[in-house]
Amino acid sequence: MRAHTAHRIASAPWIRRTLISLALVITVVMLVIPLVVIFAQAFSTGWQAYMDNLADEYTLHAIGLTLFVAALTVPINLVFGTALAWAVTRFRFPGRKLLITLIDIPFAVSPVVAGLLYLLLYGRNGWVGQWLGQYDIQLMFSWPGIVMVTVFVTCPFVARELIPLMQQQGSEEEEAGVVLGASGWRIFRRITLPNIKWALIYGVVLTNARAVGEFGAVSVVSGNIRGQTNTLPLHVELLYQDYNVVGAFASASLLAGIAILTLAVKGAVEWRQSRIKANAPDEEPKP
Repeated sequence: MRAHTAHRIASAPWIRRTLISLALVITVVMLVIPLVVIFAQAFSTGWQAYMDNLADEYTLHAIGLTLFVAALTVPINLVFGTALAWAVTRFRFPGRKLLITLIDIPFAVSPVVAGLLYLLLYGRNGWVGQWLGQYDIQLMFSWPGIVMVTVFVTCPFVARELIPLMQQQGSEEEEAGVVLGASGWRIFRRITLPNIKWALIYGVVLTNARAVGEFGAVSVVSGNIRGQTNTLPLHVELLYQDYNVVGAFASASLLAGIAILTLAVKGAVEWRQSRIKANAPDEEPKP
């Protein structure tokens, strides 16, 4: 009775129109208009000025450092997330549930706090930093520190995409491979990887998007040194503080473009996953 009543309420034309209109208004105000403003400001003084700002020496360095950090972060989290998902879904061991819970720590901790913790631990006066200093190794205020905190804030994405899928799929096919004498690498390459590849791609896309756009943790450990340790998000802030509004929005447009491209890839992966599920044969009911 309750379900029938709820269905009738939700199907009322005025409720449906109100919810759709409200969703459209919020989307336009909160997402579309800011995005349009970014590109409008970036091109406000013309195409040549836009290209001149992007061709600036410091801007090019910020772009290069951002891509370099992402190029290191994504493979690290790809390997880490896949291994972690395989471990917690295919094996039973003490502390397994605790490990699954710990995966979400980067979601719960503020990026600024995470950056501060890394600075206190690996900085010159930190516990590990003092020991590394004896060997003239500096992690903070250099690109290794930026990579470290970026890996931290992005590490859950791949694992969190794979764990539910691998739990749902079960391990019957892999166990069959073991019985037939296949090696662990062959089982992963021929059985596990084809079954998880689209979720893996989805996790990689999210990881890359977050790595490129990370600001809070990076701002703490990088020192924000122009032309040395400032990534593209930090460079946008520096340009805006220098009253170079057009340059700031020009750099911001690159980040917005990456976000739009990420959404396009994300939508394509989701569409592919839905097609696979729709074309998958229905399982026979168990007796």
